[in-house]
Amino acid sequence: MRNIFYRYNPQTLSFERVFPSWKKRVASVFRQLFIGVLIGVCLFAFAMYTFDSPREQQLKKNNKLLTAQYEILSRRQNETQKVLEDLRQRDDQLYRAIFQADPIPESIRKPGFGGTNRYEHLMEMPNSDLVIFVTQKMDMISKQLYVQSNSFDEIATMIKTQEDRLKCVPAIQPVANKDLKKMASGYGMRIDPIYRTPRFHSGMDFSAKIGTEIYATGDGVVEKAERYSEYGNCVIINHGYGYKTLYGHCDRLKVRSGQKVSRGEVIALVGNTGKSTGPHLHYEVIVKGQHDNPAKYYFMDLTPEEYTRMIEMAENHGQVMD
Repeated sequence: MRNIFYRYNPQTLSFERVFPSWKKRVASVFRQLFIGVLIGVCLFAFAMYTFDSPREQQLKKNNKLLTAQYEILSRRQNETQKVLEDLRQRDDQLYRAIFQADPIPESIRKPGFGGTNRYEHLMEMPNSDLVIFVTQKMDMISKQLYVQSNSFDEIATMIKTQEDRLKCVPAIQPVANKDLKKMASGYGMRIDPIYRTPRFHSGMDFSAKIGTEIYATGDGVVEKAERYSEYGNCVIINHGYGYKTLYGHCDRLKVRSGQKVSRGEVIALVGNTGKSTGPHLHYEVIVKGQHDNPAKYYFMDLTPEEYTRMIEMAENHGQVMD
């Protein structure tokens, strides 16, 4: 209700109504308008921050849906990563091991992505942290898939050349069983025959008569055929694919350096040259620069029973002959 004002008139001894001037009336109107506008603005702002418009509601709904899809994609990427890790382990520990191929270094399988601004264009998107995280994982998976695909291509090439590779693997005994007196010592820690101290024996000793034929255990090229250090007369064959074999303490050499040889070909005769305490052949298998137990490589030459017996003899921890 509007306020009504009266003023006492002493002459008429009565109260007379007082009407505001036109200036006050204008000021009152503007004051009421200002208050109304202010209240309206406040109510509008309250509504804007409290209630979403239909367009905003739709945008928020789409944003929630997009966020959920990114989270689902991230979970699927994790599952894909586990599958890739399983493939990596099989590739390094099984497939590549079968072909004596080196595992792929981690620096190649999981490289970093250079450039600090690589994902800068994504930072303006809603939920940019999630988007960048998912994009990084996708880039990493793509790189790993590329590396794994190349690895399988390499293995496929190895399979195609497997026939040639098998010919080169040192897979028979260098001295036939019928010519053996005994296997003096196998691979591992043994007693030195001269110094009587324990030392690592990097090959196998085959005791046989002087003049017994020695066979190349795989196809290859003769790398050395000469007197060589404590091995006396020695033959070293490079078989390729990371394989080498050494035949020491020979009597006569039947091959020369640079000559191609085939598995089963006579390359020398058993002797007693160099640091040796009796007629025998010292035989070594070297794989990618590292000595390996020769007993693992006789699978093409022996029956299962003969192989078992040979393994038992190779485990002999007695005195070596060189």
